[in-house]
Amino acid sequence: MKHASSLQNLNSLLSRLRMKQLQLLIALDDHKSLHKASSALAMTQSAASKSLAELEAMLDAQLFERTKSGLIPNQFGHCVIRYARLMATDLGSLCEEMAQIRSGRGGRLAIGAVMGAVPDMIVPAINELHRRNPELAIDIVEDTSVHMLGLLDDGHLDILVARASVSGNPGKYHYQPLSDEPLSVVVSSEHPRLRGKHVSLADLAGYRWVTYPSHMPMHAVLEREMDLAGLAMPANTISTASTFVTVAVLQQCTDVVSILPTGVAEMFTRRGMLRTLPVKLKSMSQTIGIVTRKGGELSPAARVFVQLLQERFGRRGPAA
Repeated sequence: MKHASSLQNLNSLLSRLRMKQLQLLIALDDHKSLHKASSALAMTQSAASKSLAELEAMLDAQLFERTKSGLIPNQFGHCVIRYARLMATDLGSLCEEMAQIRSGRGGRLAIGAVMGAVPDMIVPAINELHRRNPELAIDIVEDTSVHMLGLLDDGHLDILVARASVSGNPGKYHYQPLSDEPLSVVVSSEHPRLRGKHVSLADLAGYRWVTYPSHMPMHAVLEREMDLAGLAMPANTISTASTFVTVAVLQQCTDVVSILPTGVAEMFTRRGMLRTLPVKLKSMSQTIGIVTRKGGELSPAARVFVQLLQERFGRRGPAA
């Protein structure tokens, strides 16, 4: 009941509160005089007095004490003024960021990416983007396509480098294919070397596997590869969607094997953290590409990001 009551109070406050009232509180705190505060805001003193009275009635609390030194905020006043200043600062930041976005500099770009897109697609593109626009703030979310499509729908992400095909309604997105995603079989760099130039999945019988949750495309790929090899999926698996967990387990356990997008595998192999086994897989994970909302307009930074990916991977098409 208390939560419902608080929510009702919040909704009532939001529907009645005006920014001019918050500006008045800040001016009163700065000038300690209704006359000086109203002048600073180009209001009549009677209008300022009425606005303050309305705000105090709305909050059911007196906010100022009248003293010889002028109007001094009490504990309620200090509380409301503090939040008024925070809101004014946030609105100022909003206006500044919008001006930066319009001018093509600064602003914020929220990107979602599947694991395999990070090393060779996302990182080079954002490095170039930052070179051109050093003031731009970039948020990167690495997750499954299914989860990130929900974040894109809700406006938490501006653009994805992922798969639209996993959606129940892929037609509501613009999708530009960029690249297939080859996969590699990886082990610890300390893993005992297997004899022969080629290794089959059957040669890995008896090793433990780090696999992926059943909703992830790479789980389906591994199932298909095992089936083509006439093998059952290993029973004693460690299942995780986390690249960090996968690599950490592989590094510390020489009897564990997994699959990773080849770009990710090569990044860790170059640093001596993993080793790629010469296993020829018959399958590839689904193509990954640029995913945006239909009907949405990309910011200048997002358009540059798309252009950089198009230039690198040589496929063009509508992104928005």
